[in-house]
Amino acid sequence: MPAPLKAIFFDVGNTLLFPDRTHILAPLHQRKLIPSLDHWHAIARKTKKEFDILQHDGKADHSFWYLFYSHLLRNLGIPDDAVRDDLVCATRVSANWCDIRPGTRESLLRLGQRYPLAVISNADGKIADVLERCGIVDCFVNITDSGLVGHEKPHPAIFEVALRELDVSPEQSLYVGDMYSVDYLGATGAGMRAILFDVSGAYRDSGLPRVESLEELEQKV
Repeated sequence: MPAPLKAIFFDVGNTLLFPDRTHILAPLHQRKLIPSLDHWHAIARKTKKEFDILQHDGKADHSFWYLFYSHLLRNLGIPDDAVRDDLVCATRVSANWCDIRPGTRESLLRLGQRYPLAVISNADGKIADVLERCGIVDCFVNITDSGLVGHEKPHPAIFEVALRELDVSPEQSLYVGDMYSVDYLGATGAGMRAILFDVSGAYRDSGLPRVESLEELEQKV
């Protein structure tokens, strides 16, 4: 019988907060190219499937967006390395992740009545500030930011730091994140349970535990 669940940890990007695509994609908008959200999700599905088979021994976040924008620009017919690099840099700035789904705070507050909630994020040391600006920082008892810890997911050290901060065992903890190779394998490799937050549908046919919304997560925990 599994140990009773005592804490839930969340990724931030593509789980709690989503990219400000209007700001990040400004170099494309200047060229009159405006990828739709469906187009964005299609590129995300393609990229995740390729990225998940690679080995990640550091800077996984940068590598993902490098591949993502390479695919997007090639798909748009402008495989420009300088534009790709600008897009990657803009996407890796925590402040540019400020699109929050309606009902996010309400779902977190309901979950927080049942379990302590915390964050484990690959970020630039400023993710707590972004969560505060988006009005949800108070939903979490602890925030572990790779930019401050010195290790990025999927390295087990970042998960171990977060678990120590909450004084919970891995077996009593659940991690919710959007990428199989970074979030799911990172968390389960540290002994935690994991669920994929799969808005783009990249893992719909994988057989892995997944949700597409916080409301769906509420029903599963």
